[in-house]
Amino acid sequence: MLQKIKRLFVIKTKFEACLIIYALALGAIERGSVYLHQFPGWSGKMLFLAATGSVFLAGAKIFDCLRFERERRDAERALVTADA
Repeated sequence: MLQKIKRLFVIKTKFEACLIIYALALGAIERGSVYLHQFPGWSGKMLFLAATGSVFLAGAKIFDCLRFERERRDAERALVTADA
């Protein structure tokens, strides 16, 4: 039962990754707009760019991890079929 619950928190497909990245982007835009109001001028704009830029870094990392996990799973399957 615990394994089933654990699987709910694992990103398995690119579609799920895109949904997560979209949610991160919405939060970053909201946080960035607060920065623009709290810090008028260039400092607010820099903080806005930092908040939104972090989404690009996180998204790239999520996609890289998905690719790595898929390659590892494919390699394990190839090893199992080669042994059989």
